[in-house]
Amino acid sequence: QVQLIESGGGLVQAGGSLRLSCAASGRTFGGYAMAWFRQAPGKEREFVAAIDWSGGSTNYIDSVKGRFTISRDNAESTVSLQMNSLKPEDTAIYYCATGTSSYANIGPHHYHYWGQGTQVTVSS
Repeated sequence: QVQLIESGGGLVQAGGSLRLSCAASGRTFGGYAMAWFRQAPGKEREFVAAIDWSGGSTNYIDSVKGRFTISRDNAESTVSLQMNSLKPEDTAIYYCATGTSSYANIGPHHYHYWGQGTQVTVSS
């Protein structure tokens, strides 16, 4: 059973930074893509960033490009999301996800395993 546990959320002022981490267990980590999604109150869950199995290919939603960086450590079975220049509109619950593909896919239907989420709140 794949388990994903996120950490690193919190409250930060606009312009600040946070680093989210996700620890994976239950299967070989290195063969599969990892992704971060987020869901703000009253909105649908949206894709944020994804990284392929090797860490060599990434995808980002346009609104976070240049501010967020996704990375992975296959030896430690972790994926991270470094978030800089945070804005109030980044406020959401952030979820780590993985599936059965090795590619950095954008659509949520590619991801079958989800963490419980971690709250990120950016104050103005």
